[in-house]
Amino acid sequence: MAEASMNFPDVTLLVTHYNRSGSLERLLAGFRERGCSFGEVVVSDDGSRPEHLSAVRALQERYPFRLVTTPQNRGLGHNINKGQEAVRTPLTLYVQEDFVPTAAFAPHFMDALEIMRQEGQWDLITFYAYFPYPYLRPYRQGFSEKLYKPWYTNYKKIYAYTDHPHLRRSDFLQKFGRYSEGTKPDKSEYLMCVAFLKKHGKCLFYNDYKSLFLQVNPADEPSTVERSKLSQSNNVFISIIRDVYRQVKYNYDLHVAKLKEN
Repeated sequence: MAEASMNFPDVTLLVTHYNRSGSLERLLAGFRERGCSFGEVVVSDDGSRPEHLSAVRALQERYPFRLVTTPQNRGLGHNINKGQEAVRTPLTLYVQEDFVPTAAFAPHFMDALEIMRQEGQWDLITFYAYFPYPYLRPYRQGFSEKLYKPWYTNYKKIYAYTDHPHLRRSDFLQKFGRYSEGTKPDKSEYLMCVAFLKKHGKCLFYNDYKSLFLQVNPADEPSTVERSKLSQSNNVFISIIRDVYRQVKYNYDLHVAKLKEN
């Protein structure tokens, strides 16, 4: 049974998709089940295989959305860029296709939306994460402000921006630059993390960060992101080397290297 209907006319749901039409259907069905409707839904496809693209087009009969396509795969950075450029509302809820909203999502999304509408200083509100941001200051309604100072020692401070589900202003590309294209998804995300901090982005973080979305990667549609074995290794020696490298690399990019505009 669908929950009470809630319409968000000034928000576009932007979904990036690549070869996971079943996951896209699960996400769209999830928002419908939660009673959430938006000013528009934009699905940005990154050159999916014909069978998935056909399935996506078939979904438009049940879930009205605008489909933005490309003839060939050009990477997540390009996919987000062209999707964001298609948005026509002041606010964007960005969600990759492998997430599903929970029953707790809608009321807390309404809180986030109220904050964004009333308080112009916020660029981004994050709803999901793998781990809590290391520097937080309690704000209100279950949200905390992500804090950043150059002298903070935890290198995970760089993740003030994240590709995980978030609400942002639709002029995001104009303020922080376009996502890097022609690079792997992790690299595109990392470069946006750097740009976000260098350009003094301000972000809120939902404290109960695993309660609003579930990430679903079934066996028939696994994650399409490939990560190196070194970046995922639990070997103690490799972990130490990796942490030292990231500490040096991230701080150099944040405090020394010049920002490259895309």
